[in-house]
Amino acid sequence: QVQLVESGGGLVQPGGSLRLSCVASASIFSIFHMGWYRQAPGKQRELVAAITSGERTNYTDSVKGRFTISRNTLKNTGYLQMNSLKLEDTAVYYCNAVFGKLDYWGQGTQVTVSS
Repeated sequence: QVQLVESGGGLVQPGGSLRLSCVASASIFSIFHMGWYRQAPGKQRELVAAITSGERTNYTDSVKGRFTISRNTLKNTGYLQMNSLKLEDTAVYYCNAVFGKLDYWGQGTQVTVSS
């Protein structure tokens, strides 16, 4: 069983930046697709950004141009750089790694954007 551990969340003012990290307990990111999801109170979990094993990326429209997904396979770590944060970015952010039927989730990290 692979464990994913997120970190980097916190409280930030609108317009600020945060970088989330997702550390895997095994060397999976070279073959797994990785994604960052978020869930705000009362809302469904949504895909924010994803990166394939071939380094193709995609983003939900609301974060395009502000968020960047990346990963370092040598460090078994994925990242989500979040810039120009908005109030509506407030949510719990989850890291996900998928390969075939293997589907792993982290415990989530809270991001709160507030003035």
